[in-house]
Amino acid sequence: MLLGGNLGDRTLYLQQARESINQQVGTLTHSSKVYETAAWGKTEQPNFLNQVLEVQTELPPEQVLQSINQIEQELGRVRHEHWGARVIDIDILFYDDLVQQTQRLIIPHPQLHLRRFTLLPLAELAPELEHPVLHTSINQLLQACPDELEVWEFEG
Repeated sequence: MLLGGNLGDRTLYLQQARESINQQVGTLTHSSKVYETAAWGKTEQPNFLNQVLEVQTELPPEQVLQSINQIEQELGRVRHEHWGARVIDIDILFYDDLVQQTQRLIIPHPQLHLRRFTLLPLAELAPELEHPVLHTSINQLLQACPDELEVWEFEG
């Protein structure tokens, strides 16, 4: 999973999201460092903090999505505009090696290979993980990533 947010107490929202995921979705087994980056997509907004989590869950993917959407709401997420500022965003990046596309959920995340702020923390946790559609490791995807936004380790 990828956590991100750029409003309010960003580190507190990440912490609360981690705790809620651990309680409601599954066991948090690994987490990357926290990284900071300029906003991607809609750029006229504050910098984001991002972190990748590895979670062991017994829930099916649709129920994971429902749970993380509920966590976002509980933490105050309001969806005003696509790529807009937000207190928290939680994305499913992978679910084992599942490939799934429904109206509500696409796994693996369809944009992850295009986003340095996703690939850098993901490479910290699973550099050799193979993308089940692109058949390329996370490290290789990071090296080939067209996104030029700078991503740096957060020193908060």
